[in-house]
Amino acid sequence: MTTIDSILDLARWAPSGDNVQSWQFEVAGPDHVVVHGRDTRHDTVYDLDGHPSQISFGALLETMAIAASAHGLRADIARRALPPAEDARPVFDVRFVPDASVQPSPLLAAIKVRSVQRRPMKATPLSAAQKQALADAVGPGYRLRWLESFDERLAAARLMYDNARLRLTMPEAYEVHRRIIDWGKTHSEDKVPDQALGVDNATLKLMKWAMVSWQRLSKMNALMGTWAPRLQMDLVPGLACSAHVSIEAAQEPQSIDDYVAAGRAVQRFWLTLTAQGYFLQPEMTPLIFTRYASNNTAFTAVGKLREDARALRQRTQALFFKGTGFPVFIARVGAGPAPAARSLRKPVSQLMYRP
Repeated sequence: MTTIDSILDLARWAPSGDNVQSWQFEVAGPDHVVVHGRDTRHDTVYDLDGHPSQISFGALLETMAIAASAHGLRADIARRALPPAEDARPVFDVRFVPDASVQPSPLLAAIKVRSVQRRPMKATPLSAAQKQALADAVGPGYRLRWLESFDERLAAARLMYDNARLRLTMPEAYEVHRRIIDWGKTHSEDKVPDQALGVDNATLKLMKWAMVSWQRLSKMNALMGTWAPRLQMDLVPGLACSAHVSIEAAQEPQSIDDYVAAGRAVQRFWLTLTAQGYFLQPEMTPLIFTRYASNNTAFTAVGKLREDARALRQRTQALFFKGTGFPVFIARVGAGPAPAARSLRKPVSQLMYRP
């Protein structure tokens, strides 16, 4: 295996929304990889303006840099200048440069271990030293806001629970969920296995039956409501954790590069947390729906859901927009056993660039 092969084999474990892995690698030379990104804004309601995908691109590039450190290499990364019409497909040149000052990163061992834990976790609090290490990991330009008390965790859990009703009753979100769930699986290379969703088997069977079509799902929602999956996936886990945390940028991100930089900070945070023996579940829905509501964007054809998003925006802002920083990532964290089910990744051979 060449050095480039080794780096890419680790880099592919970077997180991406719904495990879509919306990037391809082009080996342009013995020290040069071109990353071709593709955001999912056109078919995924959660990928507002492509920003969540851009955060994932940043996580990938940070993982490449960490993987390169195992070989004493520095990763110099530059995004190619492209016309605005091609913003959805950013291209990054990554050049690996020998650097005697580069030592193997302590985060290397966490790359493959890092995963999403959607089930309840222990409420073991993080120590001051652990939180300081996490603050150091995100680096200058970012800070952490912790919601740790019972009342704070309850408020966050209720917010996630209420946002989940939008998520589960929106036809545009149904199309995403239908596409990305891998039914009857504990592991999946390119989707989210149903056993990793955090609900019991009875609820899973009902969900699978209902998600055959939007008509069937909407009828079930009208008859039974959505409280069961929301209780198991949002309310209970929202309480059963050490804390909810937001990563705040000192300045509001404006460009693709700003969101990519935020993604690099997110990955350093996540890997550091993993190295500490803790787990994480992203909680991005409130941020995404808040921005839709703030911009008065018709993100769904259902007018009532747009009204609900505007109401939830006030609660999200009260909980997570308390300072001068701009939240770019929200998650819940906690201790406990590793998840038994998780998303895997495509082999590198399937991620190679094909024009």
